[in-house]
Amino acid sequence: MAGSRQVLASGEQWSISCGDLSAVVVQVGGGVRALTRAGVPLLYGYGEHDMCDSGRGQILVPWPNRIADGSYRFGGVERQLSLTEPERHNASHGLVSWARWDLRERCADRLVVGMVLAPQPGWDWILDVSTEYALTRDGLSITPKVTNLGSQPAPFGYGAHPYLTAGEARVDDASLHVPARSRLLVDPERLLPSLDAEPVPVDGALDLREPRPLGQTALDLAYTDFEADPDGCWRVRLSHADRSTVLWAQADAFPWAQVFTGDPLPGKLSRASGVAVEPMTCPPRAFESGRDLITLQPGGTWTARWGIQG
Repeated sequence: MAGSRQVLASGEQWSISCGDLSAVVVQVGGGVRALTRAGVPLLYGYGEHDMCDSGRGQILVPWPNRIADGSYRFGGVERQLSLTEPERHNASHGLVSWARWDLRERCADRLVVGMVLAPQPGWDWILDVSTEYALTRDGLSITPKVTNLGSQPAPFGYGAHPYLTAGEARVDDASLHVPARSRLLVDPERLLPSLDAEPVPVDGALDLREPRPLGQTALDLAYTDFEADPDGCWRVRLSHADRSTVLWAQADAFPWAQVFTGDPLPGKLSRASGVAVEPMTCPPRAFESGRDLITLQPGGTWTARWGIQG
């Protein structure tokens, strides 16, 4: 049609830069699509004309990970969410990943995007959700902020889904350091823990407290009990040859992180498209178990910081 404009699958593209660092944030989902230093990727993202795949860079609100059967009870009321992972019969990764976010603030090296999460089937609350992306010469700092705009307490958890890369052709060629003492056992078919599951000590190839070549090790695990650095943040480091990419997060705000080596991804993406490191405020099934679940009071706000360096 004459005069029509092209609309990209991920919506508007908002870029920021600082020195040799550049980042692109997208309108659909409000996540970071690309992060590069001197043109070299620190994240394995997706193309400007592509739809986001495999959760790349997505924001996971109001829950990260999975809710079994999409069913949970809060405030004495049973609720049923849509099953967004139907092959496992789970509700997965929250409700904002495909929403269109608004650009709220922007300058050369910083921007803020946001959206209002409205009530819908299985979700009765109103949250204002925003994310600040700020670049310094050290890396990208990400500050989510969530406020309960409604009149009733709301259940809440936060996560994010970036895929780190350090230039490896395949995950097998990289080394990984995850400074966590414990992990959560899950059912390998549905990737869910039992509701009364307690974290167990890491061991064998799953103990990554010292940097370890990944080789054929397959990971899709929730790690916890992190060893924080003196600044109060834990750091996960992916390394290959002379390069490293680091994801850091406030240990008091993010006691959990899912680490995923991409084994079940389709075709050429399997084990060849970065390692997902997902900072999370709570583990899988938190809406059911209540473990580390945040209750946002009316007018209450949650905020924290995490980021990526390389």
